[in-house]
Amino acid sequence: MAGNAEHTNTEVHIPAEEHGAGFPPFDVNTYASQILWLAITFGFFYWIMKNVAVPRIAGILEDRRDRIAGDLSEANRLKEETDAAVAAYEQALAEARNKAHGIAHDTRAKLKADHEVRREKAEAELGEKLQAAEAHIAGIKTEALSQIGDIAGDTTSALVEQLIGKAPTKTDLTKALKSAMN
Repeated sequence: MAGNAEHTNTEVHIPAEEHGAGFPPFDVNTYASQILWLAITFGFFYWIMKNVAVPRIAGILEDRRDRIAGDLSEANRLKEETDAAVAAYEQALAEARNKAHGIAHDTRAKLKADHEVRREKAEAELGEKLQAAEAHIAGIKTEALSQIGDIAGDTTSALVEQLIGKAPTKTDLTKALKSAMN
């Protein structure tokens, strides 16, 4: 284990002569070649961006713009169809309501006319029954009035006979009843 403890140091010491004067990108001796390679690399990447990446991105953006415009026109078309369908529905509903009101009005008028006919018929029947009843009552009254004289005569005769002991004559009885009834 003691041998392992000696090998735990991982630092490597490079002498300053091998390393050079400093950080290589800042070395003045290689500065011109670095600018040349920078210009070549920048030109290459610019050419790739100009000829490959930007046209692809522009194509993608154009496709998206066309798809969005198509979707918007389709949405407008569907909205117009929906509005037309709603307007047709509203109109059909209004026509149905008007028709229902017309049917209800006609039915109400028909029922009212039927009711009026039945009422007039019932009134006519009641009028006929009333006239028949009045005629019957008048007949009964006339018959009763015609019999009142006979009944009054018999009753008066019976009373006078009981009071006096003798029955009055028919002539006296008739005179007395006529004067009492007038």
